[in-house]
Amino acid sequence: MRYGSVCSGIEAATVAWHGLGWTPAFYSEIEAFPRAVLNVHYPNVPLHGDFTTIGADQYGPINLLVGGTPCQSFSIAGIRGGLDDDRGNLALEFLRLAQRTRPQWLVWENVPGVLSSGGGRDFGSILGGLVELGYGFAYRVLDAQFFGVPQRRRRVFVVGYLGDWRRAAAVLFKRQSLCGHPTPRRQTGEEVARGAGDCTGDNGFYGPDVSPSLKTRDYKGPSSDGTGDGAPLIPIIPKWPADVAPTMNAAFTDKQGLTDVAQPIMANGPVGGNQGGDFVACEVADTLSVGANQTTGKKSDICAQNMAVRRLTPTECERLQGFPDGYTQIPYRNKTADNCPDGPRYKALGNSMAVPVMKWIGKRIQMVEDL
Repeated sequence: MRYGSVCSGIEAATVAWHGLGWTPAFYSEIEAFPRAVLNVHYPNVPLHGDFTTIGADQYGPINLLVGGTPCQSFSIAGIRGGLDDDRGNLALEFLRLAQRTRPQWLVWENVPGVLSSGGGRDFGSILGGLVELGYGFAYRVLDAQFFGVPQRRRRVFVVGYLGDWRRAAAVLFKRQSLCGHPTPRRQTGEEVARGAGDCTGDNGFYGPDVSPSLKTRDYKGPSSDGTGDGAPLIPIIPKWPADVAPTMNAAFTDKQGLTDVAQPIMANGPVGGNQGGDFVACEVADTLSVGANQTTGKKSDICAQNMAVRRLTPTECERLQGFPDGYTQIPYRNKTADNCPDGPRYKALGNSMAVPVMKWIGKRIQMVEDL
């Protein structure tokens, strides 16, 4: 299967479909950081800019065209300009590219808000365009949490097949999914979300329901020469799991200053006070604690129980989307990979498709092809 990808981002499709033996004919992306990621991982694949300028035979014949055009104009979080917005109109440009290249298969992705944008007329226009081009189609909302990643991410997927709607339907629908078993409803809570450390299980601390994305993979503590390739980090608090990412742990200070490795707090002072510069015992990292006490001139810490505030790391976001660790950690703008800025990584991952969902769709298309 030879495919072309537009609005490629960091190429969830290629990561998902590489194991199928499919070959990318071209990518198309205009954002600087995703283009840098593609150049690092796929230097031999032609990288186009604006996909609306791709010619009919510019990259040769393709069997499949895939793309997730911008969602901002359809999202319920925006002003919902729909197809009148230049970004939303790129959905129709996707169809025009399909008209020029005439692939057998189409895969298009967007947010569920597209279903209601313009009172449903915007999505109807997109589907009507498929029919005019001769494509039979099927669409379905798929949630990434049911495909092996620990996040709730609902997206609309449209699959088209030139000349036959039944093959498109065979890709997206399974008999078990039509049995009328809705997802369990979630109740709205008013309390602060619990930290991962509040989960209890057989190990007495972290239960088996803790997401793997919050755990480190083969984390090594510092060696004697400071290379970071020493033995696995051994927790200093009993029952603290060794595979929890060090970003989950708080650092502590003593009279000699900060330790070089983030570790759980071991304190001597009472809650709310401080003795000799040591932090008091609590689950909150010192970066979340209050600064110097104006009265005593000493540092006092405020401990919050049963809550945690911490943003996800870029590596955890890669895992949430199904990418390999470090996939977006690349040399960028005269900086080495080790100094790659987090901001562009967060944005690129947030705009990407979930790899396991794309892998499932690819396998289903291959199944239909084999039959």
